[in-house]
Amino acid sequence: MGFLAYLKSLFILQLLMGFVFVVSGLIINFIQLLTCIIWPFNKQLYRRINCRLSYSLWSQLVMMLEWWSGTDCTLYTDQATVDKFGKEHVIIILNHNYEIDFLCGWTMCERYGVLGSSKVLAKHELLKVPLIGWTWYFLEIVFCKRKWEEDRNTVFKGLHRLKDYPEYMWFLLYCEGTRFTEKKHQISMEVAQSKGLPVLKYHLLPRTKGFTTTLQCLKGTVTAVYDVTLNFKDNQTPTLLGIVNGKKYKADMCVRRFPVEDIPEDEQECASWLHKLYQEKDALQEVYNKEGKFPGPTIIPPRRAWTLLNFLFWATLLLSPLINFACGVVVSGSPLLIIGFITFLIIASIAIRRLIGVTEVKKTGSSYGNQESKKQN
Repeated sequence: MGFLAYLKSLFILQLLMGFVFVVSGLIINFIQLLTCIIWPFNKQLYRRINCRLSYSLWSQLVMMLEWWSGTDCTLYTDQATVDKFGKEHVIIILNHNYEIDFLCGWTMCERYGVLGSSKVLAKHELLKVPLIGWTWYFLEIVFCKRKWEEDRNTVFKGLHRLKDYPEYMWFLLYCEGTRFTEKKHQISMEVAQSKGLPVLKYHLLPRTKGFTTTLQCLKGTVTAVYDVTLNFKDNQTPTLLGIVNGKKYKADMCVRRFPVEDIPEDEQECASWLHKLYQEKDALQEVYNKEGKFPGPTIIPPRRAWTLLNFLFWATLLLSPLINFACGVVVSGSPLLIIGFITFLIIASIAIRRLIGVTEVKKTGSSYGNQESKKQN
């Protein structure tokens, strides 16, 4: 193990980075709360401010991926598609197989200037998660409970509200509804067979309602759909904990652009279009598994220094008083202060570990597969 790799593995450094992320996040959330005063007078100003505040938090995670772990992200697409990145409102369809798939998406958002304004159709439970859910709330993220009868009004209202969003946004959809696992795949394919739909080898059956609804509500705003198929070299199984430990991964992302006018407007035809898209995604995964790469030209967008500079700003602001306080505690020799400080460190490490746990595959499952099976029965 090299010296740099050893440093990255030190728990104290990881804890300090986590401290910076959590405390800066709470500060950012508080500022976001204050910006609510602006909303009644200037909605677009409120949105622009919150885009930058959100960027300041999310870019710290992107910094971990790009600068701390050194993970590479290669795009398989043509230059004409890349030239449109960050210059139009789009819907992103991404396969949901890995713990850090969202982070790979975010690094592309950052490199093309849309990280702060990126959106997602998120499960309602995340609204209660500190930092993540709170920041998304101020960003007008659309939350749903995955029960259409309950979600209908909320989703329609939330999506329609985004039609006049002032910054270019990438709206991420995980059409499979949940992360891929072998058990969920087996149940999902049983449902596919019962409905006469093609069996997929590497994906779950897409849930078409979210896609057709999003496309319908954002019609006139969104100009294209980007289909993104993500994979990792050498059969790597990346985790957020691996990123924290400084482990380097090599991500490959196949990106295809579909103009909105080429997608059927009729809901049933649009759903059929999505099913066909997932058959194509399956074929792309098959090619990748055999050849170790996607077809087509490759582009490696350069990483930007803004993520690193943003983190260094927060680290300088927050770690100086923490280190001074820790030195004061040690010098004081007070057992009560020392015990209190150690307790604080333990609580902080547990809190950070729980935040990491939100992304873990084994902890982010849903009852989606079981629910589908029950419906079929």
